[in-house]
Amino acid sequence: MAISIKWADKHLMQFAKDIDRLSREFPKVLPRIVNQVGDKAKTQVIRTLTKQTGLDRRVIVAAIGDPRRAHGGKLSYDMITRGGNIRVKYLNAKETEDGVVAKPFGRTATYEGAFMKGGVFPNRTDVPQFGGHAFYRLNPRGTKITFVRSGVVIPDEMTTGATGAAFDKIAAPLLQERVDKAITKLLR
Repeated sequence: MAISIKWADKHLMQFAKDIDRLSREFPKVLPRIVNQVGDKAKTQVIRTLTKQTGLDRRVIVAAIGDPRRAHGGKLSYDMITRGGNIRVKYLNAKETEDGVVAKPFGRTATYEGAFMKGGVFPNRTDVPQFGGHAFYRLNPRGTKITFVRSGVVIPDEMTTGATGAAFDKIAAPLLQERVDKAITKLLR
């Protein structure tokens, strides 16, 4: 799943004539401004998304990846993220007698009946083939298992709540301010 948000085009329309002139006379200025503002917004999105989802920062950075940056023919900065329903393993999961405990969305949740180890309590042992993942049994004998999912979907979380608000709070005003300064400095 990929969600692409383009905010540059909408906000740059306010300065249409000046921007057109700026693009012709100084073709590298606007893409540089859009990329600088996009980088600042990306930093805020990563910080906020880490708190909002409960995932480690490195998982968020890997999911967002490298943005598509603005250049001479394109004045937009696209953050494209990937990730489906995240497995509980990435949320600091721990096995307890009742099941697996993890922190999706920054809140503790218990996944009853889930397991991460083999054996009988209290002498449970790690199973190398599990790779730290949590599982549910699909049949009574336990011969069929499936991963435990957290309900955290990074593309959805990136566009909602505190993360979406942080992006809007940083990107639009800062872009407008920097474009206005460039127009004032270079054209007037």
